[in-house]
Amino acid sequence: MTDTVPVLDIAGLRSAEIADRRRVAAALGAACRGPGFFLVTNHGTPAATTQRLFDAARAFFALPQPMKEALSIRLSPHNRGYVALDEEQLDPGRPADRKEAFNVGLDLAAEDPEVLAGKPFRGVNLWPAALPGFRAAIMAHFDAAWALGRLLHRGFALDLDLPEDFFEDKLDRPLATLRILHYPAAGAAAAPLGAGEHTDYGNVTVLATDGIAGLQVKRRGGGWEDVPNLPGAFVCNIGDCLMRWTNGIYASTPHRVRAPAAERYSAAFFLDPNPEAVVAAMPSCTGPANPPRWPPITGAAYLKEKLDETYAHRRGQGA
Repeated sequence: MTDTVPVLDIAGLRSAEIADRRRVAAALGAACRGPGFFLVTNHGTPAATTQRLFDAARAFFALPQPMKEALSIRLSPHNRGYVALDEEQLDPGRPADRKEAFNVGLDLAAEDPEVLAGKPFRGVNLWPAALPGFRAAIMAHFDAAWALGRLLHRGFALDLDLPEDFFEDKLDRPLATLRILHYPAAGAAAAPLGAGEHTDYGNVTVLATDGIAGLQVKRRGGGWEDVPNLPGAFVCNIGDCLMRWTNGIYASTPHRVRAPAAERYSAAFFLDPNPEAVVAAMPSCTGPANPPRWPPITGAAYLKEKLDETYAHRRGQGA
């Protein structure tokens, strides 16, 4: 097992040749069993889409605080909206995280049947009226990261000896969240972590960064390793949900964001499964020596459980 975060060219996952797809799938599997983090190139997202995303993020976080607070996540039971500085505490043993964020999910209409029915995490996104083009820029990246996440899952399925499309009907209307993040510069004084030590909740995270260092992954043998920056690549990591689905074969790795020396922006796409998808240990991941470690759970119940641990304002709420 290596702690080095590998760089994977995933173009082969789009090949018509199964041998090409299996070659990439094996490399993905090795990364998921090892460090739990990997960088992907040839991912299919145009550089212009990423540039518009970061332009939109900088414009949003530059808004006056009252305009951002009007879109507060506290106003939504569906994990959408603005998260202020010090509002999250990913590591309960440390001070609150020094970051602000803005979350969106599937861009559902107010008249969507699931929205009207009040389904958990099926709400409308909150959008700033003061920023023309913001919604389009954010959702263009959301859709690109969603497509990439589904492609990666085809590789995961091949590596796990499952039908290549095993995850497709479990990710076609997912509880996915795109979160744009702003980390203020640490300054001269010692500062709390930008994001405390944690693992991600979902199946896979697709992260775009602005090149400013900060993300660190915990080595299996102890200590922290900076995740390298490779222009144009995305950083991906396995979350707790896929670890649960694979019965611990894939590894969800603790990571953190140290307070950056300069102002830092990033965008994390968290791909959680459909709300009704049943997350249960897959037959290819169990056996006499590795019985199921976790009971089955639906995607919606699982996400609620995880979010309630992070946001004090959600405790006691229905979704």
